[in-house]
Amino acid sequence: MQIAVDAMGGDTAPRSAVAGAAQAAAEGVRVSLVGDRCRLESELASLGHDASVGGSNLTIEHAAEVVAMDERPIAVRQKRDASIRVCARLVKEGRAQAVVTAGNTGAAMIAAKTVIGSIPGVDRPALAAVFPSHQGHTVILDVGANVNAKAAHLRQFAVMGHFYAQGVLGVATPRVGLMSVGEEEGKGTEFTREAFKVLQRTGLNFVGNVEGGDVFSGAVDVVVCDGFVGNVVLKSGEALAGYLGSLMREAMQSSWRNRLGYVLARPAFDEYRSRTHWSEYGAVPLLGVRAGFFIAHGRSDARAIRNAVRRAVEFCGADLHHKIRDKVAELHTQEERLLG
Repeated sequence: MQIAVDAMGGDTAPRSAVAGAAQAAAEGVRVSLVGDRCRLESELASLGHDASVGGSNLTIEHAAEVVAMDERPIAVRQKRDASIRVCARLVKEGRAQAVVTAGNTGAAMIAAKTVIGSIPGVDRPALAAVFPSHQGHTVILDVGANVNAKAAHLRQFAVMGHFYAQGVLGVATPRVGLMSVGEEEGKGTEFTREAFKVLQRTGLNFVGNVEGGDVFSGAVDVVVCDGFVGNVVLKSGEALAGYLGSLMREAMQSSWRNRLGYVLARPAFDEYRSRTHWSEYGAVPLLGVRAGFFIAHGRSDARAIRNAVRRAVEFCGADLHHKIRDKVAELHTQEERLLG
């Protein structure tokens, strides 16, 4: 299994991507670093490695161009040798099974859909984020790829979220909920009421409407919504976790007693970080394309990139894009029978 890492994408590229990829390679993952060969070799040398770090697990694939973070995403169509496009091409050609990038999100999504392609029957690939909950984890999608989704798109999100929770999180029968403003069937907007009826016919374990708090309560395993709502939940959750962490650090440094308490309680604080900080999960998958495609924060450090590579390996190992493809095809067959 080979993972293509876009080494030129992100606020700290290529340093963080190179360091994270080198760590993953040293742990046994086969990684292709994609970007300017001279810069990548120089970066490896500055980190105390050479181009053979990780043995034969780490290779460099040259890409002469890059789509900058502040550049219009459509530029990826003209820059045929951009690093993110070369990553997608490696997957298209079967030389890699998944992509990891911390670069321009819009450009990454265009490259995924135009070079790799969407799964047949998936109209809108979706970004899926994993949140900690009282029962383990909750998958929520979409978190930003589709701000104007239709009810039929949420059905596809539900299918993709179901298999992600099943294959990666190990939930045998994921409970799927629809984000709304109340649990009753009639609550919400015209859009959510229509989506409710559509989700009832998926054959999944649809438990009905859920509210924002259910993302963390463990009441469901998968929450579906449009990308506007999902992105607000994602960014608010990340900001709240960071704010609470900073409050705890301030409190622990406010007196010598508190500093001593922090030393004794440090394992508990480390566990809190491992469950709440976005870098521990690494990246969010773009579900609905014909391969694993993971988009990380632009400010990802080496740890986040390494963890993103791990998520990509889990995705490929669970064969998720094939399972999603088969279920979407089954739903379309059912629709065709109903329509006569």
